[in-house]
Amino acid sequence: MTRYLLPRLGQSLVLLLIVSFIGFAVLTLAPGGPLSQFALSPGMTQAQIDRIAEQMGLNRPLIVQYLDWLSHLLMGDWGTSYRDGQPVLSVIARHLPATLLLMGTATVLAVSIGSAIGIASAIRRGSVFDYSMTVLSMVALSIPTFWFGLIAIYVFSLNLGWLPAGNMYSVGDRSLLDYLRHLILPASVLALVDIAVWSRYMRTATLNVVNQDFVRTARAKGLTRRRVLFKHIVGNALVPMITLAGLELPVLLGGALVTETVFTWPGMGRLFLDSLGYSDYPVVMGLLMTSALLVLVGNLAADLCVALIDPRIRLA
Repeated sequence: MTRYLLPRLGQSLVLLLIVSFIGFAVLTLAPGGPLSQFALSPGMTQAQIDRIAEQMGLNRPLIVQYLDWLSHLLMGDWGTSYRDGQPVLSVIARHLPATLLLMGTATVLAVSIGSAIGIASAIRRGSVFDYSMTVLSMVALSIPTFWFGLIAIYVFSLNLGWLPAGNMYSVGDRSLLDYLRHLILPASVLALVDIAVWSRYMRTATLNVVNQDFVRTARAKGLTRRRVLFKHIVGNALVPMITLAGLELPVLLGGALVTETVFTWPGMGRLFLDSLGYSDYPVVMGLLMTSALLVLVGNLAADLCVALIDPRIRLA
């Protein structure tokens, strides 16, 4: 297992280094760059801007700035927010739990509902249910997340009044029930596209397993339909779904950015847009690195799970 893990860990570190350099270069070379917030201040002269650039080391070559930033990053210093002067790690730490809660809930909904729909569609291949789920999946994949979020707010919050329209909790009420009521709409909207993806992939994976020899052998031995389904078909069909879970992390993060904005959810997605609006580049870079770490760790965990389940993977 160590021989399998170390090369993938090395690949992840190299990829993280490449992502960090590209992100740093794009933000530094963007029009205005990190000094754009100072340039917009009334009465700020070019001489004052040049002096600030020299004090912040922004007049040095790009590679020197990057290596300086990287060395501080490795020592745990992610910089200071231009907006409120707080350490970047503290700012991100305040918003990360909200994003993880939203993504985790959406993932549970997508995996459970999508897998059930995919298995049922495969077992009833060619039925009205199968065709209906296929059409609904295509519709769900075609709906923009922000549009579905606004429709959900209009129907369930404004018209019916069943659920709150936004935020993570009500002012003066931080009970568990209040958190759950605020979580239902954004988690459902974020999970919508993933449910469609999981159902399609699970249907295909189940159909591939159904036609295998070991399934026919199990049926020939007289095993019950339920036992064949859950022990032999579903168990083997879930193996490629573990890889899909890792690949879906970037999609979830991108969807969380839109969903958190629509529902004013205090997570990393909303913080990212606010930081861009304030030209708070240290926080933007911190969010980029945090997101990249989440994606790489998720993919690495998925690879390890697949290797543990299927020894052929780590022997290849």
